[in-house]
Formats: sequence, structure tokens, C-alpha cells
Amino acid sequence: MQQIFKNIRENIFPGFVVSLIALPLSLGLALASGVPPIAGIITAVVGGILVSVLGGSHITITGPGNGLVVATLSAVTILGAGNMAEGYLYTLAAVICSGVVMYLFGLLRFGALSDFFPTAAVQGMLAAIGLIIMAKQIHVMLGEVSPEASGTAALFATLPATLSSLFRGELPMLAYAIGALSLVIMILYSVVRNRFLHLIPAPMWIVLIAIGVTYFSQKYPHILQPLPSEYLINIPENFWDDLSFPNFGKVGHFDFWVAVFTLTLISSMESLLSIKAVDKLDPKHRRSNANKDLRALGIATMASGALGGLNVVSVIARSSVNVNNGATTRWSNFFHGAFLLVFLLVFTQGLQHISLPALASILVYTGYKLASPAVFRRILKVGWIQLAIFLITLITTIFTNLISGIVAGILATIIFQIWAIDRAQVLLRYTFRPNTLLYRETDGQYLLSVKAFSNFLNFLGVKKKLDSIPFSSKVILDFSLAKFVDYSVMEQLQGYQQNFKNAGGDLEIIGLDDMGTTTKHPLAPRLTGRRNKKDSQLQLSHRQKALRLFSKKLDWRYASQKFQNTIEFESFKYFETRVIDTGRNQVQGKVGDIDILMADLDYHEGEFIARESIHSTMVMLTLNVEIPSFVMDKENLLDKVAHLAGFDDINFAMHPDFSKTFNVKGKDRKAVIRFLDDEMIDFLQANKTYHIESNGKALLIFEKERLSILSEIKQLVSFASRLSSILNSKLYDECLD
Repeated sequence: MQQIFKNIRENIFPGFVVSLIALPLSLGLALASGVPPIAGIITAVVGGILVSVLGGSHITITGPGNGLVVATLSAVTILGAGNMAEGYLYTLAAVICSGVVMYLFGLLRFGALSDFFPTAAVQGMLAAIGLIIMAKQIHVMLGEVSPEASGTAALFATLPATLSSLFRGELPMLAYAIGALSLVIMILYSVVRNRFLHLIPAPMWIVLIAIGVTYFSQKYPHILQPLPSEYLINIPENFWDDLSFPNFGKVGHFDFWVAVFTLTLISSMESLLSIKAVDKLDPKHRRSNANKDLRALGIATMASGALGGLNVVSVIARSSVNVNNGATTRWSNFFHGAFLLVFLLVFTQGLQHISLPALASILVYTGYKLASPAVFRRILKVGWIQLAIFLITLITTIFTNLISGIVAGILATIIFQIWAIDRAQVLLRYTFRPNTLLYRETDGQYLLSVKAFSNFLNFLGVKKKLDSIPFSSKVILDFSLAKFVDYSVMEQLQGYQQNFKNAGGDLEIIGLDDMGTTTKHPLAPRLTGRRNKKDSQLQLSHRQKALRLFSKKLDWRYASQKFQNTIEFESFKYFETRVIDTGRNQVQGKVGDIDILMADLDYHEGEFIARESIHSTMVMLTLNVEIPSFVMDKENLLDKVAHLAGFDDINFAMHPDFSKTFNVKGKDRKAVIRFLDDEMIDFLQANKTYHIESNGKALLIFEKERLSILSEIKQLVSFASRLSSILNSKLYDECLD
């Protein structure tokens, strides 16, 4: 019982924060799907409550998903034959059938379904979904709530006409103003790192502003002309009396089962990809039961469809927010659904004053994140073949449908891989025959050998073998007998390496160095016989040249190259909910017995559309003795570290000024106080305030969540060097004796 209350206490706030984001997103996604806005909230409420009880994931949030917007809109349009109201009821029946199939997927242990789709093709499909969402919603954001065009290309082509109508005064200027302001908020929210601003998520700021503007214009129409009723969302006063129920009248039609198959495929893929991504963010490094989650999502989808809702899926963006706000269990998903139900019951009148352009701006931003230029650049860095697969999938999806798009992406991937291997029979033979051998060596470690090739079609063999090994083990994955390893497999293996590391094991991959790539990307496909062109001398930037000169004056070592081995940094609390992508610009030196490493780290918070990249300059002091674990920063700024379970606030009664300036938390209060003695406190008070963290064996020091300029680097290194001198001369003799 005590544990239950602890879970409730720890997860009620994350659930509340997520509900603030889920409310406008659920309304917007429903509208973009061509169904009543209430359907989106029903989906989130049912999904949050049922999946939290029945699911197999730990901190994943469920509700309506971005990927299903296009599939749902297509189902409503086709099944209704132009009558959106009837199409909605037929689609509800398809949603229920989709839930049944998802439940069967879980029973049949299809949790590995997402591994059978090429990564580039999946990303191409998601980018196409983003463009399709943008094409319609950008018109609504500008004030044209009912554009005449229907296809994606036609909607983009008629954008000048909508702008022309706006400038001629044919569209309400207030609608455009709300839409434009809302989009600016979405863009600037992640840029402006203001504590007050981030108390409320960006979508909820937009909802509050939109409601306020609507109320003001209705009360003072002589000052601000109110928006026509068609520009406001339509939510019934008593939604219990206006629930929509499914119509199974088209269950015998081919189009009905196409809709069921499409909804099932997309919802399963989106959910499994989300579950996999969120597991990487879990500070406790737990693994979700994907098959149990599929069963839970199937049951929730059936219940949602029966009440007028959509497919329930696991979502990355809202789950990322959940993790970053300290969620620890499925209770956060439950509270997210419960709070949404309260909002619906208590604030119905307020929700009726939300304008469509405000919600459209959220969707435009969401669509842009799915298909931004950065997505194209990221794929290109892997290789031009991956970009070609990406574009083939994207274009096919836009001009046909989702199923045709993903099939085209799969076929394109197979064709390119046959061309790369240059032997079609090899690809066919080892797609359907075992090509892996696993055995345990005499020293207890495992050796997994892969023959011929490894791609998205036969990766299941490697996956089954890896899943059969305890993640706490040491494993060698040998590709020496393979000729080709594709992008999808490289990405999967990166996740497995993280899983083994989290469990205290190790997955070491050998044999890839004998293969070549066309790019320097760490996940680029590997092919025997292919080699990069000889690298030209890298040109250092002005900052890098200054760092090199600075290191030389200190008689320290400098390396500008990127490095992937960041395990020492990952052991700190700060990185429990953040993922380090790469590091570069290492400056290494030594003061006494303490090794000093300074580096620029590239890492990110969240995933998918909630992903936020951060670049910071940090210093690590590696000690040869154990010290107490603690985290220290400016007062009230320890929200940089989301999870401090077991860490207590420490007050330094003899140093009130220090306690006012610094917030210190640690596991062993007495040991931390002994460590931060008078000399140490005097030193810290006399210098610039840094974020300082101890993991028991090393210290992490940095100032801001951005790259430091040269003068700041000199101050940081000077601080670290002088702190090292204190640790060498005093701490070792007096505090740790």
C-alpha cells in the first residue's frame, strides 16, 4: 500500500503536465482526421486509463497518434462516400475491428513487427504524413477552414489563393492573427529557456490565449470583431448524450477491410516504434513487454471505437514529456487520462471557445517537425541510397496512400540491396534460412556469428538470439563472415548495445571494420569491398584553432574529432533522461592524480517531434578514490536533473550564505558535509557558480546548456584545475582518510 501511494505521489504531476499537452493535441488530431474533436479526447481518456492498467510498458503515454491522421481521414472520406458524418460512424466500426486485430497481434507475439520495415521507408512515411497534415492545416491556420482542394499537392498549390483571399479581406483577420501568433509560440517555446514560460506547455499556452481572445471578442465586439461560429470547435454541452456509436453496415465491403488493415498496420508500427524509443529514455532502464502492450492497445482501441473514439496508440512526444517531468510508473498515463476527463466534464464551455486556427498551428508545427529539412539532411548523412528510399516512400505515400507508400519503400530497399550485394540468390536464400550461430565460450561470454548478410528481412534471427541472452552478459557479435549489413540493422544494434550496457553487460561488435561505407555516419550500411575516399585534411574552425592553441599552452592534449564512447559521462544523474549523441573537441590534461577531460557534448531530450537537441561544454574530473554522491547547482535550478531518488536536501547551517546560493542534494548527508568543508565552501563561493555533480568516482562540471566561448572555457578549465589542486592537497589527506 505504501508503494502505491508513493507511485501516485510521484506520477500525478507528470500526468497533469502531459494532460495539458494532450488536450489541444487530441482536439487537433481529431479535427485533422475528419472526425468530431471530442473523439480525440475520448481516445486519450480511454487509452490512458485502460492501457495503464493492462499494458506492458512503464512510462509510455497513449492516445491519438500523428501517424493515424491520414489513415483515419482516408477511411472517413472513402467509407462515407463524401458524407463525413456517415463515414465517421463506419470508421468507428473499422476502429473496433482494428482493435480486435491488434489484440490478436499481441496474442501471436507480433511485437517485433516494426523490425520488418526498413528504417528509411518508415521515416519517409512519417515525413509524408507530416506534409499531408501541413497541407490541410496551414489553410486553416491562415483562416480558410474549408479549403476546396483535397489532395496534398493541390492543397499546397492553392496556398497562394488562400493568401490572396486573406489580403483581400475575405477571411477573418482575427483568425489569421490567432493562427500566426500560435505558430510563433510553438517555434519560440523551445528556443526561449525561461523557467516561468516552461511551467505551462506550449500547446496549453495557445489554448489559453485562444480562449481568452474568443471571450474578449464576444464580450467587446465593438473593439474586436468575434470569429464566426464555424471557426470554433464544436463540443456538445453534455457529451454523454451526444456520443456517437459505430455502424457496421459496410463490414462486407472491400474498402472497409482496407481501412481496418491500414489502421491496424499504422497504429501497430507507431506504437511499437514509440515503445522502443521511450524505453531508451527510462531512467530505470526497464524494458517494455511489447506483446502485452499490443493486447492492451487492442482492448483500449475496441473500447474507444465503441464510445466514438479513434485508435489508441503509444506516442513518443507526450511520453518524452512524461519522462522529463519525473514519471516512474504507468500511473502517470492513468492520471493523464483522468485529468483529461476532468477537463472535459468541468471546462466544457471553455473548450468551446478554442478557435480552429489555434489548433491548426499546433498541427502545422507537428507536421513540420515530421518533415523538416533536418530530417532530409539526417537521412542524406547516412547515404544517398537511404535518401532515395526515403523519397520514394514519401512521394508514393503522398500521391497514393500509406500502404502503397510503405510497400514501395520496402521494394525499393530490396532492389537497392540486391544491387549492393550483386547476387539476388544470396539475398533470397538467407532471407528464409538461418544465418546465425550462437554459442557460449569457455570463459562464459557469448559469441554470435552472422553469415552472408543482415538486413531488415532477416534481422529477426539475430534479434531472437540476442533476446535469449541475459543483458548482463558479455556478448561478441561477429560479422566477419557477412558481406553486407543494412541501415535498419545498424540502428537496431545501437539500441541493443544500450540495453546491454544498462544491464551491466556489454555487446561488442566486430567484423564491421573490414567493410566499407559511402559516408562517415556511424549507422551507414556496411558492404565488403566498399571504401570511403581518402579523407582530406579537416579544416579547423576558429574556435577549434583557439582550443588547440590553449591546450598547447597548458601542455595538454587536444583532439577535434568526434567520439562515440561517452560512457563515463552517461554515468551521471544529469544524463539519466538525456541521450548523448556524440562528443568532440576533447581537451585532456592532468593535475596531480586527477585526470581532467573537457569536451563539447551533443545530446538530446525527448524523442520524435518532442526531441530537443542540446550542445554543452562540460568538464569531468576522474578521481582515484571514492567520494560521496551529490548534485549541486544554483538554488532552485536542480530541475536540470529530473530523477534524484534517494537524494536529500542538505543544509549547511554554519554557512548560511552558501546555502542561500547553492542547492545541494546527496545520498549520505554527513559524508557530503565532510566533503564540502570550510576550504571547499570558501573556494566555491569565491568563484563562478557551476553545476557540479559527483557519481562517487568522478565530478561533472558545466555552466550552461550551450557551447562555451573561449573565455568561458578558460574560466571553466581554470576552475577545474584549481579544484583539482584542492582535492589533491587537502581532500585526500583530511576528508577521505
